Amino acid sequence: MTVTVVFLGPLRDLAGEDSREVAAPLDWGALLEAVGPEVAEQLQSERINVACAGRVLADKTALAAQDGDEVALLPPVSGG
Repeated sequence: MTVTVVFLGPLRDLAGEDSREVAAPLDWGALLEAVGPEVAEQLQSERINVACAGRVLADKTALAAQDGDEVALLPPVSGG
């Protein structure tokens, strides 16, 4: 039973990988532990959003990913 955590943008650079398989179920605390300290620090920012199973969470700390879900870590959008 696993959840796929997908790192996007600069979070991918911090994590050193595109994605990571972690044990399911996955809540906010387990996510912070699974991604490592540098990424976890960034996730604390209000500017970083979290999507679970294709839906952006209004409250990312309410994360409740189940087996087979994909959790995407979404940095702020920039560019022109």
